Amino acid sequence: MKKLKLKHVHILIIIVGILFITLSSIHANLWFDESYSVAISNNHSFQEIWGITGHDVHPPFYYWMLKIVSMIFGNNIICYRLLSVLAIAILGILGYTHIRKDFGEKVGAIFSLLVFTLPINIVYAGEVRMYGWGMLFVTIMGIYAYRIFSGKATVKNWIIFAIFSLISAYTHYYGLMAAGITNVILFIWVLVKAIKEKQFTKNLKAFIIQAVIQVTLYIPWLVFLALQLSQVSRGFWIGFTFPDSLVEMFLFQFTGNLGDDQYINSWVAGIYGIIFTAYLLLLVVKNIKSKDKTDLKPAKWSFIIYICVILGAGVVSIVMKPIIYARYFLIVTGLLIFTFSYLMAKVGNKKANICIIILTIVLATYSNINLAFLHYDKSNQAPFEYLKDNIQEGDILIYGNEGSGFVVSANFPEYKQYFYDAAGWHVDEAYRAYGPNMETKYDLEFLKDYQGRIWFINAGTHTIYEQANELYPNMELIKQARFDVKYKGYIYTFSLVDKKW
Repeated sequence: MKKLKLKHVHILIIIVGILFITLSSIHANLWFDESYSVAISNNHSFQEIWGITGHDVHPPFYYWMLKIVSMIFGNNIICYRLLSVLAIAILGILGYTHIRKDFGEKVGAIFSLLVFTLPINIVYAGEVRMYGWGMLFVTIMGIYAYRIFSGKATVKNWIIFAIFSLISAYTHYYGLMAAGITNVILFIWVLVKAIKEKQFTKNLKAFIIQAVIQVTLYIPWLVFLALQLSQVSRGFWIGFTFPDSLVEMFLFQFTGNLGDDQYINSWVAGIYGIIFTAYLLLLVVKNIKSKDKTDLKPAKWSFIIYICVILGAGVVSIVMKPIIYARYFLIVTGLLIFTFSYLMAKVGNKKANICIIILTIVLATYSNINLAFLHYDKSNQAPFEYLKDNIQEGDILIYGNEGSGFVVSANFPEYKQYFYDAAGWHVDEAYRAYGPNMETKYDLEFLKDYQGRIWFINAGTHTIYEQANELYPNMELIKQARFDVKYKGYIYTFSLVDKKW
């Protein structure tokens, strides 16, 4: 009877959870990273996406998914967001379809509950980026890797593991690290077993076959990876400061707070993260000291991959290029959620579990309400309505190294536009994502022989217009406007001029 009730409660968790993560996600706002996703999927073919992302910092699989959505629904930002919601929804459903079957009712139910209520997932559920899908792919890969490890090494499980291992690598480079680490661990396991049995086992043969296929199918992308390491670094922005970055990464995994985006008060976030972590550590210590120890092997498996990815990112950041960044940890957060769920279900105290879950739900609700106020504020669409009402056929757009201009570009791709790269990012090839109507310029000399209306777009200033006006004082200022929007705290500043000979 208890199992029957928990099964029904689990289904209810999934239904309510999907509605919960959708509440603040149905909006048409964009910020810089999202504008890139929208632009590349809307303006380019599958083949072009492959070539352009070779000069960006992420592999192409997610952009291909967006391309399919754009082919079906058109350039619809809400549909793009719902695609991301779908990833978290499927991740939560895995708690019922896979985690519950493999590890028990309680583990599965807590997993689904945490997927839908951990504040970080609320924040990124509707983000038009690859993080939710990367998290899903890596989690599925981990599930099937453990099935193989635990004695269910069927052909089906090997195939599914190989597919999602490869897809993870093609979705994000943290997914590549997770796939590589998981494959190495599996290889060590099957090799040790083969040595003990003194024969070429079926599992060793299966591993070699799937590994060769994976590597072969990923080799074409390694060419672009090498290109990124040699060229994209000139425009690479990730930095790391100790200990601030470590604190930010810790808080981010629990709340989604990052930089100026503080969805939960930082002190509250810190206390929540410490309480959650301390409780889990206490459970591990309790189990170690217990006479009747619970097998924590599944949690260890999941956590080892999670930690190894972080350590791998740290090593690459020190030896090669800085790639350790809090937002990227979302790719392996599904593994962390499983670790939490397993410990709470197998070793946790019932009352303590309930307290942690209630606290998580309260903070998730608070975060979701904050997001709803931010996402649905009327100010968010004001700059685009203004531009739509005032722009004319033949007008050109000029914007600089600020996110605002790129968001405008993604919303008005049909107009001729120029990215004025005053900061010298030198990312011309990557920014071809914004379509054939966008060109990169490193000075304003190209306006010398231009005649007509120009929109200069900045964030809070009129810097580009002022620079251009010094070069070409014959420009007539028609109007200026500034819009401060709630979404991501973006500022849009427009200067419309008519340039005469």
